[in-house]
Amino acid sequence: MTVPVMLSPALIAVREQVARLPAGRRALIGIAGPPGAGKSTLAEALAGALRAELDPAAVAVPMDGFHLSTMELTRLGLANRKGAPETFDSLGFVHLLSRLRADDAPVYAPAYSRVLHESIGGAISVPAQTRLVVVEGNYLLLPDQPWARVRELLDLTLYLDAPSASRRAALLRRQRSHGRSEEQARDWVERSDDANARLIETTRPRADQVLTRPS
Repeated sequence: MTVPVMLSPALIAVREQVARLPAGRRALIGIAGPPGAGKSTLAEALAGALRAELDPAAVAVPMDGFHLSTMELTRLGLANRKGAPETFDSLGFVHLLSRLRADDAPVYAPAYSRVLHESIGGAISVPAQTRLVVVEGNYLLLPDQPWARVRELLDLTLYLDAPSASRRAALLRRQRSHGRSEEQARDWVERSDDANARLIETTRPRADQVLTRPS
């Protein structure tokens, strides 16, 4: 994956945004984009660069930590749509961002385990002194409530785009790594991931800046 080549324009955008903010105020940087674009990779690389340059406590916080559990998705009849907007605790995510914006106490955010395929509460520490938080996820720019409140809490939003062929190849590899056969992986990508990607692509114009990953 060539996502690290996108680090330079992302870092430049963050530097410019931080320079416009009141001194010492925490900045929340959002990275949105379709499944398989490389948002998680870019977010971690950006947080690492920010720790080296601007804030030793900078951290990446993924939206994926708010996946509903498999048990709850099964109860709701949504297990075959995992990854769609309705399969997340969207209000919980908004509440977390509100706490991060308040900037007055340590915050513990959940992470998502791609081994367990479940969220893990309290896995990411965001100390009170943290000045830069990189938030990444599919639906940061969705205009529907309660997701629309996410955009209001972010200081800068970057949309990471990528060629469909390379995205789908990455998604197929991900599904095969979960133990699915080639046929099962293709069915999941075409039925679920592609549907989510079409929705997310409609939010692209709401981003402050679009980064396009080369193939």
